[in-house]
Amino acid sequence: MTEATSGSKVAFHYTGTLTDGSVFDSSEGRDPLSFTMGQGQIIPGLEKAFDGLKVGDEKTVTVPAAEAYGEHNPQAVQQIPRDQIPENIPTEVGTQLQMQAPNGQAIPVVIAEATDEHITLDANHPLAGKDLTFAVKVMSVE
Repeated sequence: MTEATSGSKVAFHYTGTLTDGSVFDSSEGRDPLSFTMGQGQIIPGLEKAFDGLKVGDEKTVTVPAAEAYGEHNPQAVQQIPRDQIPENIPTEVGTQLQMQAPNGQAIPVVIAEATDEHITLDANHPLAGKDLTFAVKVMSVE
């Protein structure tokens, strides 16, 4: 039976949970997720867990934040005076927006805080700074 190694195309089902046990993502009810080993298509800590696995193997792996979406970066949080936000832009906490970097690249942000004076935007990935646990089952290895 073929083992997953660099260059292998792997399809797997998964459930991702946070340290408190809450589910943040799952492939339940969907097609398995596929990726090619060594191509950086999934987070590094999860990809490492597939090395040597075969079809039918199941594994639970905890991926530290540094090998997932990175640590929370305080420099990616920016406070903007409310009066600089156009009136047609929603400002409720949790709203996802896009900013434009000086080079024109779109940067997704979330409104983390809203006061009468300021809006705080967070460009960190929502799972940054979090250790993640994945229960995986290998469906195919090519």
